[in-house]
Amino acid sequence: MMILSIASGKGGTGKTTVVTNLAISLGKVQIIDCDVEEPNVNIFLKAKISESEHVKVETPRVNSKCDYCGRCAEFCKYNALAVLPNKVIIFPELCHSCGGCELVCPNNAVEWNERAIGKIDHGSVGDIDFYQGVLKVGEAMATPLIKALKKKVDKNRHVILDSPPGTACPVIETIRGSDFCLLVTEPTPFGLHDLKLAVELVKRMAIPFGVIINRDGIGDEKVERYCQNEKIPILMKISHSEEIAYLYSQGIPFVCELPEWFERFQHLFDRIQQEADIWNS
Repeated sequence: MMILSIASGKGGTGKTTVVTNLAISLGKVQIIDCDVEEPNVNIFLKAKISESEHVKVETPRVNSKCDYCGRCAEFCKYNALAVLPNKVIIFPELCHSCGGCELVCPNNAVEWNERAIGKIDHGSVGDIDFYQGVLKVGEAMATPLIKALKKKVDKNRHVILDSPPGTACPVIETIRGSDFCLLVTEPTPFGLHDLKLAVELVKRMAIPFGVIINRDGIGDEKVERYCQNEKIPILMKISHSEEIAYLYSQGIPFVCELPEWFERFQHLFDRIQQEADIWNS
């Protein structure tokens, strides 16, 4: 079974479009929407959510043993604590739950509280198993929720991970451990700029990867020339189509209405497996 992550350097390139159409074409897969700040796979998938669970992290609190020495604040690189002459202020949204403040405290004054940062929804549609994370409004860190989501990976199915946009920590956590990463881009200067960042990331993480060019036909050919020069496989091009755009605007995966694309996405997955085998050989 394969863990396939779908990523891109920028938002709006069509990751969710690829995720949903690929999953429907394959069937019997698991989708995990790791774009926890704005999950939108289920707008298209329309899975029935059957259960939800809260995801919690530990944040420190200070008891009466504290003598306001300030060592905890000095240690914390995330500025989650501020020590005043007679008070300790804790900023829970900045805390990474590393436990360092407890380790350096000479008076055993640090204790811990649990705090909910979001939830995980689980459901299904047909033979597709679906999970999504929903980060609470105002939370600064998505990574702990993504880590909790990835514990839901079903090792008996092909798994498709919908990554957040960009190349920051949430993306790194999402694609970590993937058997293959599919980078979705568009043939524009912005698309090329952010594709280069994403390519650098997956190379550093030693993850096999390939590219899909979405909205092919707009912009220019610089993305395609870049991939050719860097020997990056272009595994699919999705044409800039008014019909596809209309179906997208209605929340309809276009493979459901355009059967020729159903077969193309099945062929895409075959190519992904071949590229992964070449990488690992």
